[in-house]
Amino acid sequence: MSEKQKNIQAGNPLATEPVGALIRKFSVPAIISMLVSALYNIVDQIFIGQGVGMLGNAATNVAFPVTTICTATALLLGIGSASNFNLDAGKGEVKRANHTAAVGLSLLGVCGVIIAVLILLFLNPLLYVFGTTESVLPYASTYTSITAFGIPFLTLTTGGCHLIRADGSPRYSMVCMLVGAIINTILDPLFIFSFGWGMAGAASATIIGQMVSGILVVFYFVRLKHMKFEKEMFIPRASIIKAITSLGAASCINQIAMAIVQIVMNNTLRFYGEASSYGSDIPLACVGVISKVNIVFMAICIGISQGCQPIWGFNYGAASYHRVKETYKKAVTICTVISILFFICFQFFPRQIVSIFGSGSEEYFRFAERYFKIFMFMTFINGIQPMSSGFFTSIGKAKLGIVMSLTRQVIFLLPLIVIFPMIMGIDGVMYAGPIADGAAAILAIVFAGREMKKMEAATS
Repeated sequence: MSEKQKNIQAGNPLATEPVGALIRKFSVPAIISMLVSALYNIVDQIFIGQGVGMLGNAATNVAFPVTTICTATALLLGIGSASNFNLDAGKGEVKRANHTAAVGLSLLGVCGVIIAVLILLFLNPLLYVFGTTESVLPYASTYTSITAFGIPFLTLTTGGCHLIRADGSPRYSMVCMLVGAIINTILDPLFIFSFGWGMAGAASATIIGQMVSGILVVFYFVRLKHMKFEKEMFIPRASIIKAITSLGAASCINQIAMAIVQIVMNNTLRFYGEASSYGSDIPLACVGVISKVNIVFMAICIGISQGCQPIWGFNYGAASYHRVKETYKKAVTICTVISILFFICFQFFPRQIVSIFGSGSEEYFRFAERYFKIFMFMTFINGIQPMSSGFFTSIGKAKLGIVMSLTRQVIFLLPLIVIFPMIMGIDGVMYAGPIADGAAAILAIVFAGREMKKMEAATS
């Protein structure tokens, strides 16, 4: 370790505070931020289910890939710039760290506007690609055409909060997300029930909350930041963009993979559902509800991973490998305990969970219960894969991070949800889930174990 690195470590709590306290300090706000982000979709789903019904639930499922694509872009730029910021700061390259953060912010704003324009220009063709049916299309079109106007704010908030945490203000990043979600929660019942706006009301409440969150992010970087920006730093440079996309690619690819899997799954459910006793709308609605519930679980696991990223990145950059290993082991332990608790809920209370999102026929609940119990059977180990992906990204191992992101969604789940239904009908979608989850977890454990041994060798 160089003298420069030692001097930087001495003045930075990431290098000196107990690891457990740091995980709590950074992960709790990150978890809350992720949960709040998930609440936008869950609150809409609950009130739409109660106020509009099953077709409304199906519509939000069809529209959800739009949100996933926005999140993918935000994570590419947000995590990519924040990870580089932490690594450069740990090495003592402060000016380059600030430059990277500034470029990340400018790209977040530009990309958010581009995505919104593209969605509005190609709305209905995209919804058909996403798996809509004729009966669901009017609901999905209304919802998506309005929420598109909130995309620039959603992208800026999701990505900007990573930079705010990297700047040492995890609580403020949490507030940015929390305020928007509270506004959305208050306005949803008012717009849907009191004003009678239905899907348009849910969408309007969502974008108002997103706008407020985005304004708070802008205010932070104008008034409260510790980073030192200069005007020319906001101009993108090829080398900076390459560094950002390299370390942000894993999280981005994971989200894109989720969008692709959901699109393929929606079309599979529509096709094989129509040939089953359930019809095509029941599977679309059920899977929409269950995917939103699963987002709560994944938000906690990803929040822990995101909270650990500054700890991993800084200490790896400063060659404090023992703190990197300690952080990973504690984070995986915490995530596994949480995974077991969600596994119990998914296996023993599926009908009660689905009932929160509105009523339906007996066939609707029967399909939802079977899907919960089978597809989510490996929940108790599902936190290891996103944790490992975030870990490799944070320490600059972009390729390994990308591999971890691709394992469950693309390498395993995507082909299985295409092949299994050919043999088993619509039930094939359900059995594809636990097989993909188990295989992805095994690979994550193998790769993470190998990295731990490398760090042990480097310190011996």
